[in-house]
Amino acid sequence: MKKEKKSYIIRTYSAGVWFGHIKYLKGTVCILTNARRLWYWSGAASLSQLAIEGVKNPAECKFTVTITDPEGVYLPQVIEVLPCTQQAVENINNVPVWKK
Repeated sequence: MKKEKKSYIIRTYSAGVWFGHIKYLKGTVCILTNARRLWYWSGAASLSQLAIEGVKNPAECKFTVTITDPEGVYLPQVIEVLPCTQQAVENINNVPVWKK
């Protein structure tokens, strides 16, 4: 059986909020793979609730495309790391991609 990677919500000081798999985390520097920026969410009062339950109003959320480059996304100034439940992961992954 293939072991699934744990997903996290990462909040940074200046790069916003991200969702994905941690490739590297040391101090306040993180490299996130399968990364998706969570720009706006509806139906979760906080990032803590988002990491546990996901969102209640997925059609109203603004989550970007997933960056799948294996090098990942470099995120400096990490200020919060929240592990996600499987329920939250499925919920976030089912939010439609927001783009113009």
